[in-house]
Amino acid sequence: MNGAVLANLHLPWILAVILALVAGLGDLRTRRIPNRLTVSALLAGLAVNGILGGWRGMVFSLEGAALGLGILLPVVLLRGLGAGDWKLMGALGAMVGPKETFLIVFVTVLMAAGWGVVEMIRQRRTKSTLANLWELMQGFAVFGLRPNAKITIEAQPLIKLPFGAVTAVATAVTLSAAWLKW
Repeated sequence: MNGAVLANLHLPWILAVILALVAGLGDLRTRRIPNRLTVSALLAGLAVNGILGGWRGMVFSLEGAALGLGILLPVVLLRGLGAGDWKLMGALGAMVGPKETFLIVFVTVLMAAGWGVVEMIRQRRTKSTLANLWELMQGFAVFGLRPNAKITIEAQPLIKLPFGAVTAVATAVTLSAAWLKW
C-alpha cells in the first residue's frame, strides 16, 4: 500500500488525536470544552469519513458518534460528567467509528477510575468517597437514574477530574496501540 493511501486511512485517527489533545489541554486550563470545538469536530468527522468512505463512511461515523454519546448519556443526565466531555466523546466517535470509540471510552473510564482512586487516597477522602458511592447506589435502587444534588459535578467538596484530559491520553494510547497493531 502506498503512503498516500495509508495516510488517507489514518487521517480520521490523526484528527481524533489532535482533537483530543486540544480539548484535553483546554479542559486542564479552563475546565471547559467549548461547543465550537466539539460540534465542528463532529461535523469534520462526518465529512472526512464521508469523503473517504462514501455512504458507508458516513454510517460508520454516525455509529461511532451515537455510541460515544449513548454510553455516556446516563452519566451526563446524573450530572456526573459535563456536557463538553460528552460531546467530545461523540466527536471522537464520528472520527474513529464504533469499535475504536468503545475502546476509547473503556480506556478513559479505566484511567479516570485509577486517577480517582489515587486522588481519593492522596486527599485522604476515602471514607467520604465510599459513603457517597454507597448513597449513590442506594439512590439508584430507590429512585432510578435521577441526579443526587450532593453527588454531582457542581457539588463543591467532591474530587473532580478533568475528564477531557483523561480522554486525550486514552485516545492517544488507544489509537497508537491500534495503529501499531495494524
